[in-house]
Amino acid sequence: MPDSYQDPSGNTEAFRAFAHPSAEPPAAPAKPSPNLPLIIGASVAAVVILALIAWLTLS
Repeated sequence: MPDSYQDPSGNTEAFRAFAHPSAEPPAAPAKPSPNLPLIIGASVAAVVILALIAWLTLS
């Protein structure tokens, strides 16, 4: 083993957080990203398809 090896479970902040989980407040859950771009894109596609169908039936 090299001389510069450090034990990851040594005196680290992550180990302390694991050993004493009540010391830190729980992290807030991540909010899901809004689906607004997907909804707008689907609406535009539906309008284009309906316009194409109307144009083909009236021509």
